[in-house]
Amino acid sequence: MSESHVVGVDTGHTGALHGADHLLRAFAAELGPDAAVSGCTHHVRDGLRPHTALSFALPSERAARALWQRLTRDGPGRSGDAPGVAFGDERHGPGESAAGAALAAAEHAARTGGRAVLYPGSGAVTGVLTVARLLEVCAVERVAVLGSPEAPSPETLLVTREHVRPEWREGRLVLVAMPAAGGTLVPFEVPDPTPCCADH
Repeated sequence: MSESHVVGVDTGHTGALHGADHLLRAFAAELGPDAAVSGCTHHVRDGLRPHTALSFALPSERAARALWQRLTRDGPGRSGDAPGVAFGDERHGPGESAAGAALAAAEHAARTGGRAVLYPGSGAVTGVLTVARLLEVCAVERVAVLGSPEAPSPETLLVTREHVRPEWREGRLVLVAMPAAGGTLVPFEVPDPTPCCADH
């Protein structure tokens, strides 16, 4: 994948992951429909309480700088507070939140952590498709089957349930899946019963 410039954001979100997904999509939407942005959620375990931070990878430093400037000027945060924001060596916001933002940005930039919500080709990953097709149409680089050391056959069917959240692991975007009925696979992460952002 090409070089990207990563901005971390920590609003102190402590709710369910679908809420973090909604927040991430809301931030991304403000960048405009043509913005080539990838977005991840990150578990932050440091500080007073565990919560979820966000990261955004943009294709140019100019685009990342524009996001940084918007967020440090008027970004929404927990209870109206300014969020923590990190870009490169720069930090903004309350200390704990800025540290969470820096952690998210560092994991995404190094591709060692992060649950991808927006990624190249994510809009094409719907319905039922083969593992080979999944790897062809989006940025997912590997499918790992829970409890199996072997990779699935390229012809194995994946039932996406319209909810595919791969994770960065050792530089690769990996989808963890589990066996399902009829020899198919489903993503390990179960979608929320009332899907967030269903109209996106």
